[in-house]
Amino acid sequence: MSETVNTELPKFQKPVLQFNEAGFGPNFTNISETFKDMPYQPFSKSDRLGKICDWTATMNQDKKFQNKYASTFGTGSQYAYYHEEDESTFHLVDTTRIQKPPYQRGRFRGNQRGRNNRGGNSMVSLNKKKSNANRGNNKRWGNRNAPQKIRDASVTVRSDWSTIEEMDFPRIMKLSLPNIKEGEDIVTCGTLEYYDKIYDRVDVKNERPLQKVDRIVHTVTTTDDPVIRRLSKTVGNVFATDAILATIMCCSRSNYSWDIVIEKFGDKIFLDKRDNTEFDLLTVNETSVEPPTDDENSLNSPRNLAIEATFINHNFSQQVLKSGEKEPKYKFEEANPFVGEDDEGEVASVGYRYKKWDLGGGIILVARCEHDAVLQTPSGEQYLTIKALNEWDSKLANGVEWRQKLDTQRGAVLANELRNNTCKLAKWTVQAVLAGSDQLKFGYVSRTHIRDSSRHVILGLQQFKPHEFATQINLSMDNAWGILRCIIDLIRKQKDGKYLIMKDPNKPMIRLYDIPDNTFDSDDSEDSNDEGEAFQQVYSYSRKETSK
Repeated sequence: MSETVNTELPKFQKPVLQFNEAGFGPNFTNISETFKDMPYQPFSKSDRLGKICDWTATMNQDKKFQNKYASTFGTGSQYAYYHEEDESTFHLVDTTRIQKPPYQRGRFRGNQRGRNNRGGNSMVSLNKKKSNANRGNNKRWGNRNAPQKIRDASVTVRSDWSTIEEMDFPRIMKLSLPNIKEGEDIVTCGTLEYYDKIYDRVDVKNERPLQKVDRIVHTVTTTDDPVIRRLSKTVGNVFATDAILATIMCCSRSNYSWDIVIEKFGDKIFLDKRDNTEFDLLTVNETSVEPPTDDENSLNSPRNLAIEATFINHNFSQQVLKSGEKEPKYKFEEANPFVGEDDEGEVASVGYRYKKWDLGGGIILVARCEHDAVLQTPSGEQYLTIKALNEWDSKLANGVEWRQKLDTQRGAVLANELRNNTCKLAKWTVQAVLAGSDQLKFGYVSRTHIRDSSRHVILGLQQFKPHEFATQINLSMDNAWGILRCIIDLIRKQKDGKYLIMKDPNKPMIRLYDIPDNTFDSDDSEDSNDEGEAFQQVYSYSRKETSK
């Protein structure tokens, strides 16, 4: 009898799972009211909370994020709770760096002697190299340990002057007056000579000696201008010259002290320069890291350099013209208003434009602007503003030698001049924009010898359109107009009288003073002509150098 075989497979018994409808973790459904809404804290903070089915987590550790499952509460007290506005749980972290002992430079000096011993003078030469390197670093980055140079004010502030306003440069640089249209011509005066294009081919290899051109240059202030006196009766209520306007508009770039006298008569305001002042002298390396020293006996003192630069500028602007009785000249509607019957000598080529601008708020500005020459082009005449940059000593000026770099790296030469003479170049640009010049020409004039300030040579010329050059040097005409409008608004709020605006000699700010009406009247009683004492020195300098 055969045995019966059971062919049925055993049945799999499914395990009984407890399902927590409240989610993963303890069941809070039947929790008592005592522990309700309390924060949950694991009993063992070493337990890591991770993925439910990550069975290989303990075998394959993530080396980059080893503590990714660690408790966010750290190892602090039980049931720690953090609230955003609770300052009692604020922890201060000490981030102070550990101070290391200073490096000892003379540590390995014993090895240097054996390695660099050549004739017994190795240490002397090494010390010289170090001193030269330190001197070069001081020139480049400025000597931080050097005491601040104290400059003198352009005018002594008297005890009876009262300060109306102090304006620092950071606040001035934020001013803006946009949408000021081009000035409108009212009167044109003077005679211009044509520019000689042969000077465009001058370079370092084909240099030209600077000639002494003995011509009369008038620098008449606002209230002494007969044309402005005539126009003030019918046109405008604010009157000035382009040099005075450029000084105010570019005040935030200046380091040296200057001052301007302001007189208010009813609704009319006149901006003037003082008599016998150095207002019209050109500064040299004013914005340099190491400006010229104040030694008056030195050839390179600030004042001697200013007289030399002004002398160069006047002669250069007249030398590059086609002068002579047979050469054609460009004449404006009226003659030069400053040429009198008693004047002896030839008058410089200059054209005056008396223009007006509407600054809004009932302010109509009238100013005298200047052109230096005219250029004949196929499309007609173009008006020029001609200025001269001068090289005196590239080593002392912390610059580049023009004779080596001017022909090949003219951009580097101009960039260095922009660093050392930011204010002067900005004022020239503003004057060219105000006058409406079509071109702004810069001449590069250098001393024949470094220690001789009487002989100079022309090494090259460069030309720009005034508005384009203003953009290149980061000069905003909106900011320039805003500075002028701010000062005019301050004066309009004051009573009739005399005021003075002055650049602080040692701080980046300008101050507006209320001064007595008879201030500076004693200067008028002296025998002084329109040019002032400073320009008399330039003329005497010119005659002295011509006689050599």
